[in-house]
Amino acid sequence: MKQIFLSVVIPSYDEMANLQKGVLDKVEHFLNKKKYSYEVIIVDDGSTDGSIVFVRRFVKENPDFRLIENSHLGKAGAVTKGILEANGAYILFTDMDQATPIEELDKLLSCFKEGYDIVIGSRNSQRRGSPWTRILMAKGMIFLRNVLINIRGITDTQCGFKMFRHDVAQKLFKRINSLHKGFNRVFGSSVSAGFDVEVLHIAQKMGYKIKEVPVNWLYVETRRVNPINDSIKGFFDLVKIKIKDIKGEYR
Repeated sequence: MKQIFLSVVIPSYDEMANLQKGVLDKVEHFLNKKKYSYEVIIVDDGSTDGSIVFVRRFVKENPDFRLIENSHLGKAGAVTKGILEANGAYILFTDMDQATPIEELDKLLSCFKEGYDIVIGSRNSQRRGSPWTRILMAKGMIFLRNVLINIRGITDTQCGFKMFRHDVAQKLFKRINSLHKGFNRVFGSSVSAGFDVEVLHIAQKMGYKIKEVPVNWLYVETRRVNPINDSIKGFFDLVKIKIKDIKGEYR
């Protein structure tokens, strides 16, 4: 197998609306202009809207793309599966809606020359188009995270645009996979607010150097976010992380 420079992991759960907008074509067109080798790993998380048929057809026509068909484990399980299967020297995970466009990866990639192990996108300087409920949720999450979890020097933990060196990603996500015992089946949409916090918290515990980089981001309308329910769930996610930390499970 030839050495791959970049792996891009994209979780997908009932993403037909975004797929029909041509998001994968945009990713493919951008990466094909690069001089380095790449792979795009789409992890279907047990979709029920027929989108998996769309993705199967796309990867058949685009050899640098491949599909992993997961049972429905939620975004955390899908991202973890994709990263552990990735072969690139650098591994990026990004969202299918491309709220942070794939072009922003250049900003992250350049930072590894400075000796960083993990480089993450940050939306804090601009959250264009976000309704006030989402902004309020974000501020509440930041406040609770600062109170409960000591993540040093990072303002935006939740941006779905994060890049890792391959060796770092393998060690980190094997640890996460082990902590969650491979993840369990979930019902309905499951985008855990605690996942990104836990990833970065464990990464700091492991001594990795993390760089936060401002990226362009545009709010994409979704019916999966419920401000009240998701805020409550996010709070309990943080409490669970705090309890694990107190018990020493992250050592």
